[in-house]
Amino acid sequence: MVPLLLVLLLALILFGAGFALEALWWIAVIVLVVWLLGFVMRSADTGGRKGRWYRW
Repeated sequence: MVPLLLVLLLALILFGAGFALEALWWIAVIVLVVWLLGFVMRSADTGGRKGRWYRW
């Protein structure tokens, strides 16, 4: 009975990790797209130079 519970627990942990990694990949792709859009669509400042679109 204990080995069966350990196998089920391991399967549950691996399923959760796989789902978390998949979600993290999608979040990384969304952040990359937002960063690229901000890089392309940044506005020019008063001197005519392209300014930074982020604050830091």
